[in-house]
Amino acid sequence: LPNLLFYGPPGTGKTSTILAAARELFGPDLFRQRVLELNASDERGIQVIREKVKAFAQLTASGSRSDGKMCPPFKIVILDEADSMTSAAQAALRRTMEKESKTTRFCLICNYISRIIEPLTSRCSKFRFKPLSDSIQQQRLLDVAEKEHVKISNEAISYLVKVSEGDLRKAITFLQSATRLMGGKEITEKIITEIAGVIPKETIDELLLGCQSGSFEKLETLAKNLINEGFAVAQLVNQLHDTVVESEDYSDKQKSAIVEKLAEVDKCLADGADEFLQLMSLCALVMQQLTQN
Repeated sequence: LPNLLFYGPPGTGKTSTILAAARELFGPDLFRQRVLELNASDERGIQVIREKVKAFAQLTASGSRSDGKMCPPFKIVILDEADSMTSAAQAALRRTMEKESKTTRFCLICNYISRIIEPLTSRCSKFRFKPLSDSIQQQRLLDVAEKEHVKISNEAISYLVKVSEGDLRKAITFLQSATRLMGGKEITEKIITEIAGVIPKETIDELLLGCQSGSFEKLETLAKNLINEGFAVAQLVNQLHDTVVESEDYSDKQKSAIVEKLAEVDKCLADGADEFLQLMSLCALVMQQLTQN
């Protein structure tokens, strides 16, 4: 087994894969002694890497499985969310990885491979986890629904897959919330829309119509209503992006201006700007683009 590096979007089974592999290798009894799992929530500064990980790596692995199967002569260190480790802590790992290669294998897991320093990535064998395909997610959700005796329509399952964008963990969480909310009644697409915080298509169309009307007062009322309804502007930015890009009604020049503004607003929102002001700024630009010609 080489040192491993798993990367890809959240909820695609990276941690589950390595934990399943480790259980397969060591069996349930030796699993605790042979696997050290450190998550982003644990202390993982340079000190911990030097002391805890090094101490664990230096122990020799011995003992055999109680069920008589062959047991590999190494231990596994799992560093989950490794992209949130400081570069100093990552640098401290380099030497340990090589020196203890006889007895220890490392598995780094992250969402963004670009945040892992080059020397570490070159020491690992890399695996990219893609967002899960719709059919796999549907199958899994149907399994869960069946085992938990949840009534859900097929349309709702498809819609659930669509709103979770390849993140199975998110899909299961939504399913769970919807089940609790409905208390045994059938789950429909409408309920999923409400739980996922997705903005209904009608609301977005209404906003775009408001932009076309060229009346600023009308736009301000629509924007206020949107905020008062409790919709997140970040969610609107995502959905508006898809609507604008797929639409046939706008010229390429209009699309590029709107999409550039969406990126700007997204960045401001991530930095904690005021939602209403960002929404107005976005709508004003869309209005300008739509009413110019």
